[in-house]
Amino acid sequence: MTVKGRLSILSILLLVLVILFLLLGLNSRNWDYAVSRRIPKLIAIVLVGSSIAFSSTVFQTITNNRILTPSVLGLDSLYMFIQTIIVFVFGSTILSVLGISFNFIISLLFMIFFSVLLFTALFKNRDNNIFFLLLFGMIFSTLFQSLTSFMQVLIDPNEFLVIQNRSLVSFNNINTDLLWIAIGLILLVLIYTSRQIKYLDVLSLGRDTAINLGVEYHKVIKRMLIIVAILVSISTALVGPITFLGLMVTNINREFLKTYRHKYLIPGAILISTIILVGGQLVAERIIDFKTPINVIINFLGGVYFIYLILKEGNIL
Repeated sequence: MTVKGRLSILSILLLVLVILFLLLGLNSRNWDYAVSRRIPKLIAIVLVGSSIAFSSTVFQTITNNRILTPSVLGLDSLYMFIQTIIVFVFGSTILSVLGISFNFIISLLFMIFFSVLLFTALFKNRDNNIFFLLLFGMIFSTLFQSLTSFMQVLIDPNEFLVIQNRSLVSFNNINTDLLWIAIGLILLVLIYTSRQIKYLDVLSLGRDTAINLGVEYHKVIKRMLIIVAILVSISTALVGPITFLGLMVTNINREFLKTYRHKYLIPGAILISTIILVGGQLVAERIIDFKTPINVIINFLGGVYFIYLILKEGNIL
């Protein structure tokens, strides 16, 4: 089967899941209310799935590693650190006073600023490579996690619950104002990166090969990493961290499509990511009746898949 045929299968499967998600359980009495609640939730799922899939695919290409995901940069930990320090310094009431849109923008700006600062500092010396970035990302991730845990121990238990709520992925209480902001940012990113995708096929061949083929390696890498940071920041600030989704999506996508061309890989990853999120939300709502959050389901499956990849890479399986 051709790559386009495989993408068609994914599109049909996603369409079926979307129809089930929107129409399951509807009748003439609850139609208006249910649809008005489900459409924003579906839009949020598509935005988050697209952001994670796009950023993870690009990140694995530029690192030439199928196990790494953008979470190693520490952005997930930075998000929780920002939420914790706001509550620790100002109290949980400040979140209600400022509003969810302001909190979203502040979190997004801090995460992008941190990423740009980190990338600029590390790539100022052209001898540094992507592995220095990964090393520093892991160090900062551990630092943010430690500081977050320290502040959470000291704060009032009621305010700790507010922070804990921020760490749980939820598509059930999406603010529509955030959706419009996220849609605008993602559209700008996609328009910009549409001209950069042609370089990703060459970058997948490795640093030395890409340079020999005329790619301005450091410039392209910095641009792509900033794009990754923006997309991860949007998805994390919108619904919270989903650790293993990117790892699971990108590897399943590469195995299913069996191609190196990113004009197919990126749409395929977006389709698979959205399928997993829509399917997971259906399971969470209709089968287990909200007893388990969707991130628990995804992280469990992703953790098992991660162990499988480790064993496979080590030729144990």
